[in-house]
Amino acid sequence: MNSTDLPRLTVRSPADLIAAVPYLLGFHPADSLVVVALSGSRIVFAARGDLPGDADPREAAGHVAAVTARQGADAATVIGYGPPDQVTPALDALRDALADVGLAVLDVLRVTDGRWWSYLCTEPECCPPEGNAYDPRASPVPAAAVFAGQVALPDRAALAAQVAPVGEATMRPAVERADRRLVDLLAGASESDLLGGRALRTAGVAAYRSAHRRHRSGERLTDDEVAWLCVLLTHLPVRDHAWEHTDGRDEDVAFWTEILRRAEPELIAAPGALLAFAAWRDGQGALAAVALERVLAEHPDYSLALLMDDLLRRGVPPSRLDGWPVSATSAMSRRGKRRPRRRPRRRND
Repeated sequence: MNSTDLPRLTVRSPADLIAAVPYLLGFHPADSLVVVALSGSRIVFAARGDLPGDADPREAAGHVAAVTARQGADAATVIGYGPPDQVTPALDALRDALADVGLAVLDVLRVTDGRWWSYLCTEPECCPPEGNAYDPRASPVPAAAVFAGQVALPDRAALAAQVAPVGEATMRPAVERADRRLVDLLAGASESDLLGGRALRTAGVAAYRSAHRRHRSGERLTDDEVAWLCVLLTHLPVRDHAWEHTDGRDEDVAFWTEILRRAEPELIAAPGALLAFAAWRDGQGALAAVALERVLAEHPDYSLALLMDDLLRRGVPPSRLDGWPVSATSAMSRRGKRRPRRRPRRRND
């Protein structure tokens, strides 16, 4: 399931809403169940899940309804994408579950083979039994979304491709060089530096700052820079420093995307989890989800990835962390006063 801080799109009809969904999610859904939740007339939440298939749809529906209810919504529309024999039971279960948690169900829609049906409308003039032909080009929503900088990829696989590995052939030698560099760093640490902890953190902070600064200026990081940073990020104080300085800025999403894609599989845990955090803060829940899928497939016990996965599954909005992070040193210098960081721009998931 994916959630998002949503772009502002004007929706006046079921066809407009169906046209808006790909821009709310970031990709065109297929064989999916989508919930679009509203507070008053404003869309505040969108979530997508796979159709339950042979599983009991009531369990998944209960979870989605509980998550939706936590978003401050008072109403929702649900949309099923796929064949009617699979979509209808899932829509019925979700409709009941949303009503059980006190949300008004505004409409229940099915999209199949280029047509859409409403399960609540019985007026043949607007909702004929054969359904309504669906042509997104007839709606002003896609043009408005594109003008606002929103993107709708062809499918979820295209989104997953954005975090797929690249450059593996050249990274292994760079990682081996980074490992030798780490051995030399620890060997050169002072006797008072227990296990080389201070030397590791100092090197990690320097590597992160240098890489982030060069990436921000448009320079391509060398394989050695990427490998060295990834090796140092396996140490929690270095990872946590990077975490403290990662927000929902476009540059953070782009930076950690590059690091994740170029990292060797055994080193993707920290970059992938940090990308998920940055994407979640930026309202790109679907990108966060595919990053976490890649991390957890290789590192199923990585704590930060599990934390982010839990936040996404529970639909926790990024606004819950407004004002975070503040480093301990900064907090002490301000005597405990926290300065809110810039809120992430609202973008498609």
